[in-house]
Amino acid sequence: MTDRLHRCEEAIAHLGRTVDDLSGEVARQAGLIDRLTRQMGLLIQREAEREVEGGGSIPLADQRPPHW
Repeated sequence: MTDRLHRCEEAIAHLGRTVDDLSGEVARQAGLIDRLTRQMGLLIQREAEREVEGGGSIPLADQRPPHW
């Protein structure tokens, strides 16, 4: 009985460590996604400004394709 209890406690300890490791990884990835989202927004804004400065009245991203 004590051997079985010991194995259960050991398994719980390993699962706890795995949960902590995965939680850290998810937090790291969330930070990376936030940073990349901000960068993408800045790039989209910069490109829209460049299109307007280039003489177009409507940014290319907002124009309908010619087949519409």
